[in-house]
Amino acid sequence: MTDRIIIRNLRVRATVGVNRWEKAAPQVVGVDLEIAVDAAKAAAADEIGATLDYKRVSQDITALATGRAYELVETLAEAIASLVLEQHGAQWVRVTARKPYALRNARDVGVVIERGSRTRKDA
Repeated sequence: MTDRIIIRNLRVRATVGVNRWEKAAPQVVGVDLEIAVDAAKAAAADEIGATLDYKRVSQDITALATGRAYELVETLAEAIASLVLEQHGAQWVRVTARKPYALRNARDVGVVIERGSRTRKDA
């Protein structure tokens, strides 16, 4: 499936890191998502129930990020991918999670993961 909903630079507060200063207080983490959807089906129905509710997805990701501390940004990205696949019924998701200022000479550091299947297996 090539149709995707995108969310760019969702900013969530999360405690992520292995250093003492990172664990001391939540920091802003940038999250980008690409989520496989059937846009033709959604367009034909023209109702939110026929597609992914990206407002609910962003609210759930925000709650997930603030709900516990993570040592690795990879762990946070995995948790986000699992949430989108399991709780929102997506077939495939690409998650980018970025920590700003993790390196002195870089704007941010992060990870990109893809989970699920790009092709939908309709019965």
